[in-house]
Amino acid sequence: MKQTKGFRWGRKSKERQAREALLHAGVHRFNDNRKKKRVRRTLWNIKINAGARTNGITYSKLINALKLKHVELDRKILSTLAEHNPAVFKQITEFAGK
Repeated sequence: MKQTKGFRWGRKSKERQAREALLHAGVHRFNDNRKKKRVRRTLWNIKINAGARTNGITYSKLINALKLKHVELDRKILSTLAEHNPAVFKQITEFAGK
């Protein structure tokens, strides 16, 4: 019953409803943790694409060029650079574009 604190109506105090509510809460938590990873990766891709297009290259061409040049920067780092350090990101796009 400690875990159902804050639930509404009978789900916080009635055992059967509380058990059922906890079961569904666990399912939602599991699914949403997976969804959070998808959403973050999508956001990284959007940020990289925006930064790449300001430097005259598309996202797919940039990622392909970085793979061909064996640059092992992941999308999280690339998106952070595109957002906070545009000068460094521009150097990366120029290196990949050569």
